[in-house]
Amino acid sequence: MSSEWVATVAGAPVAVAEVDVREAGLRGGPHANALPGPGTSEGRQLRRWLTQLLVTERVIAAEAATRGLDGAGAPAEDDLLPDVTARLEIGSIAAAALADPRARALFADVTAGVRIGAHDVAAYHARNPLRFARADVTSHGWRVPPDAAPPLEEVRSAINAHLLAAARRRAFRVWLDARRAALVQLAPGYEHPGDPRQPDNTHRH
Repeated sequence: MSSEWVATVAGAPVAVAEVDVREAGLRGGPHANALPGPGTSEGRQLRRWLTQLLVTERVIAAEAATRGLDGAGAPAEDDLLPDVTARLEIGSIAAAALADPRARALFADVTAGVRIGAHDVAAYHARNPLRFARADVTSHGWRVPPDAAPPLEEVRSAINAHLLAAARRRAFRVWLDARRAALVQLAPGYEHPGDPRQPDNTHRH
């Protein structure tokens, strides 16, 4: 791995020392026992992941500054990433970066124009008729699956909100991937953890 820098973002270097600091913070934290050992294949993958997070934070900070976004009025993190599924959809790097209110303000700005069509809502309801149906409650307080699907108009707003949130996460992920591709140059040894060309990305059983 490079001895001085791990990447450049728009030509500005990201020092190895910055990855060292992030790694030390994790290894001194409450989840240190769950981390891979330093110098192992998995340990190098952790450093690659931290590198991705660092360059992503820089890309986001630069773009937020260009757009005049300081994080004021940003949506809450739980609103953008309400559950594990949402975090998996957007990816672990973007999910971690969205802890910063500037990143969430940028998310809102980038995805402001995303819309869901009425046809998409109707098609989703046809494929998943019970997805937003309310469970029936028995006289003993037990919740049981509904007998019939609710009419579309009853669940339209819920379906629209569900599809819109997913579409916005997808749009932000695609936008962020494109900005990183344009601005980031990784040093040898600090390739993306999922890059099949780097030696630590191996599939084992």
